[in-house]
Amino acid sequence: MLPKQKKLYILPSSKKVKTLNFYVSLVKVITHFHYKEDKMKILVGMSGGVDSSVAACILKDAGYEVIGATMSIWDKEKHFNIAAQKDACFSPHEEQDIETARAICQKLGIEYHVIDCTKQYQKMVLDNFKQEYLAGRTPNPCVMCNATIKFEALPRSAKEQGIEFDKFATGHYARLSYNAPLKRYQLRRAADAKKDQSYFIYRLQQEQLSKILLPLGEYTKDEVRNIARKYGLDVSDKPDSQDFYTGDINDILQTAPEVGNFVDKNGRILGKHQGIWNFTIGQRRGLGISADRPLYVIGLNKDKNEVVLGYAEEGMKSALTAKDLTWLSVPPFKAEKEIFVKLRSSQMPIPAVYAPKDDNTATIRFFEKQKAIAAGQSVVFYDENDFVLGGGIIEGTQNAADERRDCR
Repeated sequence: MLPKQKKLYILPSSKKVKTLNFYVSLVKVITHFHYKEDKMKILVGMSGGVDSSVAACILKDAGYEVIGATMSIWDKEKHFNIAAQKDACFSPHEEQDIETARAICQKLGIEYHVIDCTKQYQKMVLDNFKQEYLAGRTPNPCVMCNATIKFEALPRSAKEQGIEFDKFATGHYARLSYNAPLKRYQLRRAADAKKDQSYFIYRLQQEQLSKILLPLGEYTKDEVRNIARKYGLDVSDKPDSQDFYTGDINDILQTAPEVGNFVDKNGRILGKHQGIWNFTIGQRRGLGISADRPLYVIGLNKDKNEVVLGYAEEGMKSALTAKDLTWLSVPPFKAEKEIFVKLRSSQMPIPAVYAPKDDNTATIRFFEKQKAIAAGQSVVFYDENDFVLGGGIIEGTQNAADERRDCR
């Protein structure tokens, strides 16, 4: 039972959210927070957006002592010439987001700090981003950032600065629980399937999971915006960030053009390009090559500096190889097992077969061929109950019929 002295957040007045399911979800969230009689201190990662702001609101109204913190990752000295739009995680407009987060914390009456993570972000995210793109792969900087910066460097740096707190929380849409028999924290897809962000945090380790809270896991985006309106927050209708960076990736790569060939799957030259890093598997726009049917990028060959083009069906693959596997909700599987996987964050989980190999790698076989599978991206494993089993980095693809790997 909830302690009587604990205050819950102000419920939205909309009849639409005053449903049994809403109250059940609320109880699940509150009971997950493991209430203690002593007030627990929670550090909330604040981005200046509606999600992290409402996470702070919910925790504060639930009786916690909440502290807001924003990580600063834009290096003014190194990136001052880069021009990008707003509404991105990595942006020259970072100071505006910091001021928004500061204003929200002032309105809520909570302490606020800015934590400098620029050096760690450069080393762990941007350097990896450049290395992967120049190698003909397509990295996911958000996955890397969450595992090494947002859920690691940010709370660690806050502790080093003398900020005392018991747990770290964010506005991610995912559910977290503890399985006593397995002695493991388990991550699960959010109640709002359209906003689920479990894909982006699948690389968190058990130690990290033991130190965090995810207050929005049981809420829909509409409910979150309604809560923000109840608190009178100006960010209640603020659009979501669409990417980690909204400018040209060459702003970050800062490398000279390298002319190469567009070729078909048989090696026939179709045209010229300015560098394989400008393309990713499945890309259709910006190719500048005429054909009787739409052409897509179906392969990237770093050694030959070639971008392989083909028709949509030529890019379909029946299997992939994943490396650098990590496991969350369960111990590693030692034998083949049917699971569900996501190849991109917006995708619904699809059925597949997990087949372990040596050196922490595995083959993932699909029941139906899949399109636009890019090396460097993540494949995340789920079970039938939406729990995140684990995942890995896509190393390559193949067609199970002939076991021939595509060029990358």
